[in-house]
Amino acid sequence: MRNFVGQDGSKYFIAGNGDYVPTGAKNNTNVYREDLAGKLKGIYMNSTKVDPNDPAWGTIALTTLVDSSNTTNVTYRLSSISNAWYHAILDFWDDFSADGTLHDKGQLIDDNPMGSLAVKKQIQPHSTELFPFFITWNFPNRMAWSSTIVGNYYSTLYKDAWDVCVKTLPSLADLESTTLDFINLILASNYPGVLKEAALFNLATLRSQTVFRINDGHLMTWEGVFDIFGSCYGSCTHVWNYEQAIGFLFGNLAKTMRDVEFNYATFDDGAMNFRVQLPLTKPQTRTGTAADGQMGCIMKMYRDWQLSGDDEFLRKNWEQVKKVLSFAWQPNSWDADQDGVEEGAQPNTMDVTYYGPNPQCNFWYLGALRAAFVMALYLGDETFSNKCLSLFTNGSKWVDTNLFNGEYYEQKIIDPKTGQFLNHDDPNVPDYQLGKGCLVDQLVGQMMAHVCNLGYLAIPENIATTCRSILKYNYLDTFNEHFNNMRSYVLGNESGLLMASWPRGRLQFPFPYFSESMTGFEYTAACNMIYENQTQQGLKCVQSIRDRFDGLKRNPFSEPECGHHYGRSMTSWTTLLAWSGFHYSAVTRTMEFGIRTGVFFWSNGYSWGSCWIVDNRTQAHLMIAYGSIEIEYFGLKGKTMKKLPERVILSAKSDMKTLTIDFDN
Repeated sequence: MRNFVGQDGSKYFIAGNGDYVPTGAKNNTNVYREDLAGKLKGIYMNSTKVDPNDPAWGTIALTTLVDSSNTTNVTYRLSSISNAWYHAILDFWDDFSADGTLHDKGQLIDDNPMGSLAVKKQIQPHSTELFPFFITWNFPNRMAWSSTIVGNYYSTLYKDAWDVCVKTLPSLADLESTTLDFINLILASNYPGVLKEAALFNLATLRSQTVFRINDGHLMTWEGVFDIFGSCYGSCTHVWNYEQAIGFLFGNLAKTMRDVEFNYATFDDGAMNFRVQLPLTKPQTRTGTAADGQMGCIMKMYRDWQLSGDDEFLRKNWEQVKKVLSFAWQPNSWDADQDGVEEGAQPNTMDVTYYGPNPQCNFWYLGALRAAFVMALYLGDETFSNKCLSLFTNGSKWVDTNLFNGEYYEQKIIDPKTGQFLNHDDPNVPDYQLGKGCLVDQLVGQMMAHVCNLGYLAIPENIATTCRSILKYNYLDTFNEHFNNMRSYVLGNESGLLMASWPRGRLQFPFPYFSESMTGFEYTAACNMIYENQTQQGLKCVQSIRDRFDGLKRNPFSEPECGHHYGRSMTSWTTLLAWSGFHYSAVTRTMEFGIRTGVFFWSNGYSWGSCWIVDNRTQAHLMIAYGSIEIEYFGLKGKTMKKLPERVILSAKSDMKTLTIDFDN
């Protein structure tokens, strides 16, 4: 491996054969080291000539762990010959293949010298030997969206790449064991295989450059990543509203995202930038709000409070939550007349502004009102609670009465100049609207309400009918005859859900992405189908996605939208929540599951385990494998909530790891 300190690909020249050759290394040095009483051996790579403020400055280590019970021969080379005509690799191979060992050259060649490490030991008949190699790094100069250094949180934990080895490798077995426990619990669960695959494979996004943690510990995100740089800066609220993986697997990290949204991106009047600027220490400038993004953040605040039971977290942020919601009620804002319906100009995740009430933004708004009502009630803020409930009640009724057309929810377009409703065929209809289209994620706010256990935001029968209509009108068995003027994420005989369909007449210029298919939106529709017990329909939609990302046609670990490893694709985690019906409130210490029987993995962001619900649903066996969790009430959908004789704390580090709950037939 070459010592690439100083070379991040931003500086390069093009060789005569057309290769891009990165530059930036300057007299980099490789040093052989041993540590951990001789068990850790390897090459430490650094540079004293590369500018220490350069984003490509840092340290690297190529190491191995030696088992003291084995006679292991570790050899190394700190450099190779000059790489003219790629002879460096040839020189390495000739050296290694001669006897399985390496012989150091004694002189560093090239600005980015190639270090090599070899491990030689005997393998006895019918036995197995492990040859571990580790690549560690520490590059502390992460840049903001622009040129300011914001740092990497991990660099505050380790002084250099060698320190990563010293502090991490002794715990490697435990880390690997915990990881395998997590994976195996999910694989052993009775979720359909395609849901397990979709949920697990998209977690790769959390280990991509889409997600990063800055020096002060806040988790930040791009929307996705392009080949050499990030896609769409700013932890975009309307994109990251969809995924549930962070909240249900890494609760403390999720709370840092809420801190950014409510305490850095939000202004005194309650306007929340839907893209936050870095560094966070610099005052924000207004870059724009998003109606769906802002309301979704309120629901995420509710979710993270419920999963954590952290009342201080809620109290600390409550005034900001009120500001953010109340922004919708300001003059010329989304619900200026305060009737529970968003009629104003609504910038949203389709990268356009909707004029007039529409299901996408209004279901987010109804969910935010419902969440704020519960939070205000809990905190004793009676006036605000009553207002939220009143607006929710009126808005929910209005949406069902005026937006539901008998098959699905549609948009009522308003003239932005006059404020009057327009007929679908009126020449004054502004471009880039939804109109009478059947939108794939029109129920995204309802999905989030189910995740948060907030109940139905509209008439349940209408929600179920809408799910059936989305499949009826938006699902294509083949795309061979589908015209798409935008990006093609589905081709030929592949199947999937369209962003929108137009059974009642298309606008001339609808919102831009209407002819595309994007997985995060498809998962949203599938989750709502599963929540409505339209299980085969939901599975069909998920299977169509995973058939496209099968590892042959496309990368199975990266479902793109605007960039690879797109954040919205982690909506796939929600399919597990929908299938199991899992809910947990650390506030009331209540755990619930749905109507299905079998073994189901569960997690709340701080602990995880599995629950076996026996076939006749008369008994549930709860097990914890990581963390601890407090339970006072346990329920199965359709049965009376069970209050335990006493409050129980299950802990993976105690003898109290299991709990059995009995139910009547």
